[in-house]
Amino acid sequence: MPNKKEITTFFQNLQDDICAQLEAADGVGKFHQDLWEREGGGGGRTRIFLGKHIEKGGVNFSAVEGDLPEKISKALKIDAGQFYATGVSIVLHPKNPHVPIIHMNVRYFEMSDGRWWFGGGIDVTPHYVVEEDAKFFHQYLKTVCDEHHESYYPEFKKWADDYFYIKHRDETRGIGGIFFDRLSVQDGFEKRERFDFVKAVGNAFCPIYLHLLHKSKDKEFTESQQNWQSIRRGRYVEFNLVWDKGTKFGLDTNGRTESILMSMPPLANWIYNHKIEEGSAEEATQKLLKKEIDWAS
Repeated sequence: MPNKKEITTFFQNLQDDICAQLEAADGVGKFHQDLWEREGGGGGRTRIFLGKHIEKGGVNFSAVEGDLPEKISKALKIDAGQFYATGVSIVLHPKNPHVPIIHMNVRYFEMSDGRWWFGGGIDVTPHYVVEEDAKFFHQYLKTVCDEHHESYYPEFKKWADDYFYIKHRDETRGIGGIFFDRLSVQDGFEKRERFDFVKAVGNAFCPIYLHLLHKSKDKEFTESQQNWQSIRRGRYVEFNLVWDKGTKFGLDTNGRTESILMSMPPLANWIYNHKIEEGSAEEATQKLLKKEIDWAS
């Protein structure tokens, strides 16, 4: 059965591998690393990227432990005690508005009384939804999920649709993906099976993102399209600061603020009462920001 040392080592190696592949793909940018320690136990490696094609990105590893804060104990509905949490979190904001924002998180949590679970997922937030790219993304994730259990993709795809939803806007953050949490030994699964699935999700990141990046990173774009990108980035900020549980968990456990908020884009915009031009590509994208679209069939 995998223990926290094996799981932590995988996440550290995953961070190293993804960073190396992103530097090679961008061709110019290099990661800047900050090592940090958490008061109360543990720490992490924050790696921030400023490049030619990736305008701002972060690939973070953390492993934190100690007394479970009361806020988290209540939120998770578990008794207080000693906790250990580790994982990798990624957000990449591209320079070209034809390349989507991508987010991935894979994580592990355990309590000193023996309870444990895995969580994570991958989702994409396009500035312009391209159906071909959306189908590629979801079909790739479905293949990864189906190799581990046929129930995973439909269940976790719905979970992502519901989770990455901006309630106050009545729209999804992007085209979703997969999201899962509290994967433990329930429903006949063993810990090794859960861990193998999480590893597969983590290893899917580069094949997915590098395909989308190379496909569109050199496309020409207009000032109008760049302005729309800044508005879509604003929606991303709204979700992360208002609804994202990971952001709240990090802040409530006294995590490193700079590492938690690395997900914010370099520039974003909010235009009062913004109206989208009828028949435009922006309107077409807006109409696709909804739940339950079957991209994988």
